[in-house]
Amino acid sequence: MNWITGLQNAIDYIENNLTEELDYTDIANKAFTSPFYFQRVFRVLCNCTLGEYIRNRRLTLAGSELSSSDAKVIDVALKYGYDSPESFSRAFTRFHGIAPSYAKMYGFKLKSFSRLSVKLILDGGNIMNYRIEKKDKIDIIVKKKSFSNDVGQNNEQLPKYWDDCRKDNTIDSLYKYATESGMFGGALIGICVEDTNKSEVTYAIGVEYNGADITDELNVEQIPACTWAIFESIGPMPTAFQDLLYKVYSEFFPTSEYHPCGSLDIQVYPNGDMHSPQYKCELWIPIEKNQ
Repeated sequence: MNWITGLQNAIDYIENNLTEELDYTDIANKAFTSPFYFQRVFRVLCNCTLGEYIRNRRLTLAGSELSSSDAKVIDVALKYGYDSPESFSRAFTRFHGIAPSYAKMYGFKLKSFSRLSVKLILDGGNIMNYRIEKKDKIDIIVKKKSFSNDVGQNNEQLPKYWDDCRKDNTIDSLYKYATESGMFGGALIGICVEDTNKSEVTYAIGVEYNGADITDELNVEQIPACTWAIFESIGPMPTAFQDLLYKVYSEFFPTSEYHPCGSLDIQVYPNGDMHSPQYKCELWIPIEKNQ
């Protein structure tokens, strides 16, 4: 199944089950990918989170139903997944700008958030440098922290986390355990891993571990063996990297024979001026061939 078909299947599944409890794992399964990658791709391509899309679509349908029928507010609230009329009223008012009771009155305007439809549009024409490599499992040493699984929030929070780790000397401590001859050539790496509760991701800053005794508050983790698609980013951080993410998911995967798999990705940051227009780094994504 190709990338476009899988994403459309997932959106169709959401639309057909807006009045049911929706599990992110079930949604991602329709696209034959992990919840981690589906949520990331959805946010990058659709410019809203998966949760925002579901909430906005439910509130759109709820507003339409209240304005065109005799349905009671409490019944509509329960139908679209709200535990109480109060929580429904708050969400409805934030979205539509009026209370649910006003939706039944003539002359009050409601908002509509339209259904997504995936289309392959001739766009891009960009050159992306990438390579495909198989790698064995490796040990890394990291400092890690949990963040929201929202890509938009991550774009703001993760640069601050890097700054904090520089200021508290975590970066200097990590370099003591780096191996220059390893898979990442002694570079700093950022690793984003989906947590088991699916609502958060663990982000780790680290290096490939040289086996030395650990005296700092750091953790040794293992990256599993897999096949990687490795993309090159050129430009100042974090803007260049965020642009690369969009191109990878909107241009590379829709037209390639691969799809992302697993629940992590790796950013590789060699020494250099990260604010320079010539700065080069890499994005590593585990992949499988399409079936």
